[in-house]
Amino acid sequence: MVGEEGAFVLGWDEVLTEEELSVALKVLCMSEEEFKEYKEQDGWEDDSEEEENSTLSNEALSRLKTPCKKLLYDSVLLTLESYGADLKTEQDLLNNKEAYEKLSRREQQALHVRYGQKRILHQLLELVQ
Repeated sequence: MVGEEGAFVLGWDEVLTEEELSVALKVLCMSEEEFKEYKEQDGWEDDSEEEENSTLSNEALSRLKTPCKKLLYDSVLLTLESYGADLKTEQDLLNNKEAYEKLSRREQQALHVRYGQKRILHQLLELVQ
């Protein structure tokens, strides 16, 4: 369901792997009966109207059903826990010119990437609270 990388790709304004996330949320939030029916039908029938309305923009994420929001929220928390430092620590390092300049160029780039990832994840937490 999540493709070759095994992860979902989030941007500032929307989910970039929206189809994968949409299907994963639907399946993971199904009741046992709904899942049995899903398996019997080998997935959903082609519903082009639903597909057109399934764009997972930030606004759409904030309107998800409560079980889906909770699943996303908990998943984001687990992802954030996998990082070695929190968002504030990364921000403090970025703002500390002396400490930042002691980092190698590669470490500086990695810091910027981690900081951006964490900001997107924190934004998602706010959307699904």
